[in-house]
Amino acid sequence: MATIVPSYPNAKDPSSPLDIVPLTGRIGAEIRGVVLSGDLDAATVQAIEAALVRHKVIFFRGQQHLDNAEHEAFTSLFGDPVAHPTVPVAEGSKYLLELDSQEGYAASSWHTDVTFVDAYPKGSILRGITIPEAGGDTVWANGETAYDELPEALRQLVNNLWAVHSNDYDYAAVLGANRASDAQQEAVKQHKNVFASTIYETEHPVVRVHPVSGQRSLLLGHFVKRFVGLNQSDSQRLFNLLQDHITKPENVVRWRWQQGDVAFWDNRSTQHRAVADFALQRRTLRRATIHGEVPVAIDGRTSRTVRKEKAREYEAA
Repeated sequence: MATIVPSYPNAKDPSSPLDIVPLTGRIGAEIRGVVLSGDLDAATVQAIEAALVRHKVIFFRGQQHLDNAEHEAFTSLFGDPVAHPTVPVAEGSKYLLELDSQEGYAASSWHTDVTFVDAYPKGSILRGITIPEAGGDTVWANGETAYDELPEALRQLVNNLWAVHSNDYDYAAVLGANRASDAQQEAVKQHKNVFASTIYETEHPVVRVHPVSGQRSLLLGHFVKRFVGLNQSDSQRLFNLLQDHITKPENVVRWRWQQGDVAFWDNRSTQHRAVADFALQRRTLRRATIHGEVPVAIDGRTSRTVRKEKAREYEAA
């Protein structure tokens, strides 16, 4: 009897040695039976990296044994860990960023990590520390299938389009401060003053070519300030249109966190966001990021940083 090969984008590679369970038809898979550490053998590391490129985001349950040092050691198997360019590292770590809802860290708007710099991280590895009893999921979207499904006229437009990304944006809107308590609004203000202590602006192609797979994906998210050659009003309308294509239900996967879970995503082809439905419950995760390549456009041009300067302090509304 002939072997039936699954014909959907997120199907498992039959040759993979890992126990992989795809979670949706287009993005996301759980990998079972792997205990994460810095001592994994080369074959397992290679298989995990291949699964990452294929599935865009991969999940590992039950990794409560990981501490900061082991989290960083595991990360280093996939490249050079890199600290956030403006936010200090978590206490007791070399590279980890702590995402604590009580400190104003809960990005509930679609984004790709750190795209306000040129060589932004190629991957992010997030570990669940304190998880709300209910709520606080994370959702990822596939920028490759979004590009593939664009109408031809839109694809021709975005193939030559560039966008300015910046960490100087409306933090109150993105982090929900307008609906928050006074204490939460103050936390957002302090977060802004740290996160945008140095302001970056970088021009990226809207369509990035993946350095491993060669696939094209849409590179957008909430760090986009405007499109090169368009005014703010036209930029916003076009941005909304393209974001709607990226984040439609068919292109996303949603993960319900448990303490000790690890999510590892390809930051070159995805966006993600926290779901801000956990009210005043505490939600704490720690994230490692891996040094990435400067994005390359279809025509071979590369991204470039056009602004880097110290910022004035932010005043909450």
